[in-house]
Amino acid sequence: MSAAYYSSKVVLITGGAQGIGLGMAQAFAQAGAKVIISDVDAEAGKEAIVRLEEQHLQAEFLPCDVAEEDQVKQLMAAIEQKYNQLDALINNAGIASPARKPLAELPMAEFDQVLNVNLRGPMLCTKYALPLLQKAAHPAVLNISSTRAFMSEPDTFAYSASKGGLEALTHSLAVSLGPKIRVNAISPGWIETGPWEKNSKRYEPEHSEEDKAQHPVGRVGVPEDVAEAALFLCSDQAGFITGQSLIIDGGMTVKMIYQ
Repeated sequence: MSAAYYSSKVVLITGGAQGIGLGMAQAFAQAGAKVIISDVDAEAGKEAIVRLEEQHLQAEFLPCDVAEEDQVKQLMAAIEQKYNQLDALINNAGIASPARKPLAELPMAEFDQVLNVNLRGPMLCTKYALPLLQKAAHPAVLNISSTRAFMSEPDTFAYSASKGGLEALTHSLAVSLGPKIRVNAISPGWIETGPWEKNSKRYEPEHSEEDKAQHPVGRVGVPEDVAEAALFLCSDQAGFITGQSLIIDGGMTVKMIYQ
């Protein structure tokens, strides 16, 4: 894509205040986009804006719990009032907690909470962003899924189910919203977000040689790995790609590991 491609684009990143979301916010801001960071964590959101400003990058923070329909409506109304269009919607907001529990001990309220954020949230955001996306020349939706959609550790029922549903939602939306709107997903593997967390949660990563050796590329992933792919998938260079899920995991899911 040309250096000026995103200069006139409006990009919304849900869950954009920390981790992979903040990495993508920084990348799109560096590319010249008008970036809107939305997050349920107002403290993290304010810190994210300061962090970007220190790099002479601009973004706007709008708080929103994507599981709450009224809040999503208000978010899209604010974007319409200020920009009157949306070129890219990145459904990144997600939770992995509450902590793992055996199936017999898992409260359904906790299961529902994860699905409400991770699956209902992207559906709500896409639904209410639709009028704004339709005003853009080449709109794109990008869902941030997970390799846990395809493989699991024990007792991760809600998270795996939510990400598996998001994969299916991705191709369903692609078929339903095309040809005007392209919809794709990225499924990250082990992405180290320690340096990208808010101040009170930030930590310096420590990875053993065994951790690195689990990946054929020889290292754990970083948010920049996902951000570069997001820039491509939301651009015209990916104009013939829709309904797809790109696994970004350093090859971890294709390596057989015996214990």
